[in-house]
Amino acid sequence: MEEIAQWLYAIDELVWGTPMTVILIGTGIILSIRFGFRYQRKMCFNARNTYGQALKKGDGEGEGTISGFRAACTALANTVGTGNISGVATAIVSGGPGALFWMWLSAFFGMSTKACEIIIGQRYREHYRDSMDEFVCDRSFVLKNAFGWKRGAVVLAVFCFLFGPWTCSVQTEAVVGSMNEAFGISGLTTVAVIGITCLVTIWGGLRRISEVMSKAVPLMAAVYILMGLGIIILHWRDIPGVLELILVSAFSPVAAAGGFAGATVRDAIQFGVARGIYSNDVGTGYGMIAHATAKTDHPVRQSLWGWGEVFLDTMIICSITAFTIIITGSYYTSEATSGTLTTVAFSNVYGAVGGQMTAVVIAVLAWTTIIGMYYTCEKSVNYALGDTRLNKSLMPLYKIYYMLPCVIFYNVQADVLWAFTDILSALYVAVTLFIIVARHKEIFRLFDDFWERYLPAKERGENPPIVSFDCRTMKEGR
Repeated sequence: MEEIAQWLYAIDELVWGTPMTVILIGTGIILSIRFGFRYQRKMCFNARNTYGQALKKGDGEGEGTISGFRAACTALANTVGTGNISGVATAIVSGGPGALFWMWLSAFFGMSTKACEIIIGQRYREHYRDSMDEFVCDRSFVLKNAFGWKRGAVVLAVFCFLFGPWTCSVQTEAVVGSMNEAFGISGLTTVAVIGITCLVTIWGGLRRISEVMSKAVPLMAAVYILMGLGIIILHWRDIPGVLELILVSAFSPVAAAGGFAGATVRDAIQFGVARGIYSNDVGTGYGMIAHATAKTDHPVRQSLWGWGEVFLDTMIICSITAFTIIITGSYYTSEATSGTLTTVAFSNVYGAVGGQMTAVVIAVLAWTTIIGMYYTCEKSVNYALGDTRLNKSLMPLYKIYYMLPCVIFYNVQADVLWAFTDILSALYVAVTLFIIVARHKEIFRLFDDFWERYLPAKERGENPPIVSFDCRTMKEGR
């Protein structure tokens, strides 16, 4: 295991080195400039057309499987999870407080990248009528429908559905550590409960998954935010010093102190960007998967959800986790890592009750992330098997396979699990960025069409035709 760990660390260091960071953030900067920073600066408009629309009755205009709000909640199940809690903790332990600055930077420009993923998902989706009656898309569907690369798409799909479930081990590892720290519950008991309840939920398919996500994710996110804000308010005098430490540490090495081993600037950048990407899913392609199912009148309107996911995930929840860990000094006074460190930080302020509440939040968010991640892996299976009876009949077996890594590898060292997860995330990012760059003209065409033609027509009271896509129907000539 030690030899495997060293190999994983070396590969992780290679793939998340300077080139990946420059390409990822650079792509976000170029896209943001091309979009006129609309996703960052038009937040009131974005909120009215996303969360504001979710308060109205009905699923919305357009073709799709579920409402835009439920699609966003399914996507949030991937983004708002233990990456915000244990991922941020490991980023600070490995990269120092400055890692949070690089999370912020990648997230700010990443809003535009996330929007492109959503547009791509809506543009190159297919309607699987026979086996599941759902609109589906992922990277493999795009490779086939946008480039005609059928063989390469199959290889990618098989890779994703075989290895994707392994990344969920970081979720169960965080829950096991937190529940043991707060309640003394054994690892076997924790993973047994997670395994059974997750399996029951994913057995119900997209509609059950989206229904659960639309209730559980907002509630747990709100509880965690309120708990974290309580700590920040109690220590409001320390906020200027924390901000200064974050900014200084982002550009200068941090010396070892207490249980903290110290960190270089490169560590801050590497772990900040890598953990930020895992947390908010910018560039990974998960956005195109979840949002392809949405009912919307235009792909670009659905892309407005992207800013909210990234903003809530990184700018708010990740920041709260980092501030809590830094304010309490837990990252250098405690030997804990991952979700256990966050539990310790909350316990330092609220006592045992605070640690227990944090452990419960971590458990529920990990649970929703495992369920949300299943849906993304399922799309790869759907592509490989096609809209056939085989697709429908083999899904129960895949659901069982999906849960196995979660319940088997929960006790592997956290750093090893995160290194493996980072490597897979880097591969997903590479494919997704290639797709965005290669299909940028189509993305820009739809973007300009929404802002220059479709939206002005709607605001004038006209009724322009809905802009919706189904690549399967288009190819069949229906």
